[in-house]
Amino acid sequence: MSPTLTIVALWFTFALTHMGLSSLRVREALVTRIGEAPFLGLYSVVALAAFVPLVWTYFAHKHAGTILWLIPLSQPLRWGIYCAMGVAFVLMVSGLVRPSPAGMVPTDSTPRGALRITRHPLFMGLGIFGLLHLIPNGSAADVAFFGGFPLFAVIGCWHQDRRKLASGLASYQAFYARTPFLPFTGGDTAVGLRELPAAIIVGGIGLTVVLRYFHPRWFGG
Repeated sequence: MSPTLTIVALWFTFALTHMGLSSLRVREALVTRIGEAPFLGLYSVVALAAFVPLVWTYFAHKHAGTILWLIPLSQPLRWGIYCAMGVAFVLMVSGLVRPSPAGMVPTDSTPRGALRITRHPLFMGLGIFGLLHLIPNGSAADVAFFGGFPLFAVIGCWHQDRRKLASGLASYQAFYARTPFLPFTGGDTAVGLRELPAAIIVGGIGLTVVLRYFHPRWFGG
């Protein structure tokens, strides 16, 4: 199997196990049998068992396959990508500091900060990360790897919403009605930006700067 097809197969495996285990019927059956904490541990182990080989396979075959596009990186485009990457990391840091109520672990469902920007800040930040990396990386293997991030973000977040709405939680239904799916498409985006803690903004931008500085050494390019 070619590296590109292997990457696609691993993305499919990751998505299938990630969403399959979190589906209401499967999750409830496993939690009943083994308990909540062991289930979360199993869920994490299975996710890593699929995602680690995915990342390893890509880095072993970077830029492999047919070149699908080649976009010259002018300075304005390069800096535009850097700035957008800062936005992506701010969303991701915010999603880690305050997980979305759409996740499996119950959290406060009051929309605030990044949750006014998107109800899935972590996954949508990863989706933006993948989209931005598609601009300078146009080989088949690159597209299969980085293109998987926005695809998984959209499909996975849709699945999270459906699962939570099906559970009948009134608090989540209210949260769902007040928050946008895609980032920066809701009416409270400006309010959410003002509510973002300074530490999260500094952390996200700082992480962007560090990763950009060490990118050639750690990841190449």
